Formats: sequence, C-alpha cells, structure tokens
Amino acid sequence: MIKTFEDKKEEQVETHSDVTSFDSLGLSEPLLKAIAYHGYKKPSAIQAKAIPLIMNGEDVMAAAQTGTGKTASFALPILESLLNKRQSSQRQARVLILTPTRELAAQILASLETYGKYVSSRTAVVFGGVNINPQKNKLKNGVEILVATPGRLLDLYRQKAIRFDELDTFVLDEADRMLDMGFIHDIRKVISLLPKNRQTLLFSATFSNDIRKLAKSIIKNPTEVSVTPRNTAAATISQAVYNVKKSQKSALLSHLISQHSWEQVLVFTKTKHGANRLTDYLKVAGLKSMAIHGNKSQSARTKALADFKKNKIRILIATDIASRGLDIDQLPHVVNYDLPYVAEDYVHRIGRTGRAGAIGEAISLVSADEAKLLKAIQRLIKQEIEIKTCKNFKFEKDDTKQNPNQNFFRKPSKKKRSNYYKR
Repeated sequence: MIKTFEDKKEEQVETHSDVTSFDSLGLSEPLLKAIAYHGYKKPSAIQAKAIPLIMNGEDVMAAAQTGTGKTASFALPILESLLNKRQSSQRQARVLILTPTRELAAQILASLETYGKYVSSRTAVVFGGVNINPQKNKLKNGVEILVATPGRLLDLYRQKAIRFDELDTFVLDEADRMLDMGFIHDIRKVISLLPKNRQTLLFSATFSNDIRKLAKSIIKNPTEVSVTPRNTAAATISQAVYNVKKSQKSALLSHLISQHSWEQVLVFTKTKHGANRLTDYLKVAGLKSMAIHGNKSQSARTKALADFKKNKIRILIATDIASRGLDIDQLPHVVNYDLPYVAEDYVHRIGRTGRAGAIGEAISLVSADEAKLLKAIQRLIKQEIEIKTCKNFKFEKDDTKQNPNQNFFRKPSKKKRSNYYKR
C-alpha cells in the first residue's frame, strides 16, 4: 500500500555538504578509484545525502537543481549495486534510467562511464532520431544499465527488444521536465511494464503539485531529499536585463559578445526558426555559431555540442530542448535572446552556468511585449533583476515609445510592495 506524503520521511539539507570525502559514503574501491582518477575530492550535498539512502535500498525523491552533482548521486550507488550481481539475461536490464531528452540521456551515459571506469557492467543508451536497429542489437545480449527516452523505449518494448523481468531499480530523472514536455502518458505506460517489487528514484528540479501527484502513484514511502530552495538560481550567477527593441536584439547580442570578448556563450531562443535566423546573422557578423533544436538530426546536435565544448564554435544557440542535460564545464555566459513562456524554464536555462560553485553570468534581452514574462520570472525567483544599459550601442526607440534604456517594468506600489515577494 502506498503511503501518503504526510507519512513520508524527509531530509532537508543545505547546498554544501559536511561530508569531507567520498570514502565515508561506503563506496567500494573500484568506484573510489574512478572518483580519485577524475579528480573529485568532496561529495556535494545531494551526493552526501542521497548515496547512502539509495545504497540502503530506500526509495528516494530528490529535489536538486542542475549543477549540484545530481547524476552522480544515483550513478554511484547504482554502479555499487551491480558489483556483486550476475549479468542480465538476453533483452533484460537491471537498471532503467528514464530521461526526457537525447542530450541528457547521452550525458548520463557519459557519467556512468566516468564513474564506472573500473567496474565491469554493460550500459546502453537509446533515444529517437537515430536508427533503431543498432540499439536493438545492443540490447540483444542484455545490459545492466539502460538509459532511455520514453518514446524510443516503448518502441523497443513493442518490438520485443527489451523486457524488464529482472529489473531492480528504476530512475525517473528530470521528472518536472518530463511533465512539461507532455510525457506523462508514456511515463505511466513504462511504469506499468516494470516489476512492482523494485527500488524507485525520482529526481526533479522542483517538487510541484503535479510531481507529488505522480510520485504518489509510483513510489512507496519515499525519503525526500531537498538541497536547493524551490525555483531559485545559484547564488554564483549574476543576472541582468537589457531592455531592447525586438528588431535590435541580434545587433545587441553581437555587440555584447564582441565588446566583452565572450569566448563561450549559450543563447536560448523560443523557436527553431528564430535559432536558425540568429545563427545566420551572427555568422555574417563573423561570430562562429551553431544551432541545436528538434529539427536538427541527432548527429548534428551531438557534433554541435561537442564542438562547443571544445571551443571550436563560440556561440551555441538552442531552443528549450537543450535547457536541461547540457553539462558544460565552466560555461561563463548564458543569454536569453527570448524569454521563455514558462517562468520555471528561466531557472533551468540559466542553470547551465554557475555550476558546482563556479561564477556565471545570465543576460536577458527583453522587448516591451515580454514585460509580463519578466514580471512572472521575478515573482518566481523572488528577486528583481538588474536593468543594464550599453553606452556604446545605439538603441532605437521601442514601439511603445518608451526609452529602451529605462526600466519599463512597473514596480509594485508601496502598498503592495511588502507582499510582492510572497506571491
């Protein structure tokens, strides 16, 4: 019987861990060796709290923003659990990690390979947009860990390429993003295929009411771990807004990149066509850039991300499909060319920078018709974002006849101001 969340155990922790080393978490030598090899010294808060719970076999609900070491918090105990288990049978998997996007799936696989450097386990990643046959062949002899996106996983199940009779652990990663992308029905289909006697781990940036409703139906008496306040950006990220006419956004972005000599910039647009147009504009301006979005092939998206990480291209332009799962070390700048329709997506976007304690900068180019979107974001993060000006850039007057160098977003009246940040 599934207990209500009033019955759940709960752990509220700080973002920084008091645990001084990975040795104290009970991990085996092969994993500690891999951790040391890659230069990791101290576990993050989510790792310090979640790893012992997962190794103890508990079901866990964890709220953690990107950049907090979330993936390792389930990857390490999963690899630990496989050390003394026999290999999976044909077309079977011991662990299933379900994730919303191809990029995030590939990143999780990379993390498993990093931490599993000295662990003998078979892993596979499956997602859409590529030929299904190599994936079927990969699963033929069975794998210990399968990382998958929902649609392709169900396709493989229908084609009898994968079964879950031997499944021990199910991980639902980026659960809030799953719901945002409309995967709820696919998630329920996948869960209906899994053994009822399993360990379930749910990771989400936030614990919204929808997430809790979903969790009630799939997790038995979970321990809840939360390491970051809901819907907040990392304190190491400086945030700023430039008020600009929509038709001048491309020119302003080009100017900012050139004037400040930004070498690596991730830019978010609302639409695929907008991403393509901006890419073409920047290329003409002599700024090497590339776009990734749903219309790009998986190979093109993978190459663009790899080139960006290697600094072969200066600017990566992405739609919100890339706002989760992009793990780029020391990314200094994120630009919202367009504000997102959903305020929560702003937090996910700017979370690409300022990771693991690093300093980052998030810039938003905001036109008058986006004023309500900005107000919603500021209300969500309980913070008024600084308005900046650019003295060397000639702003045209906005369509609203307001000065684009001034803040056209109304502050609350004195009477309402005290309650402004409580909404």
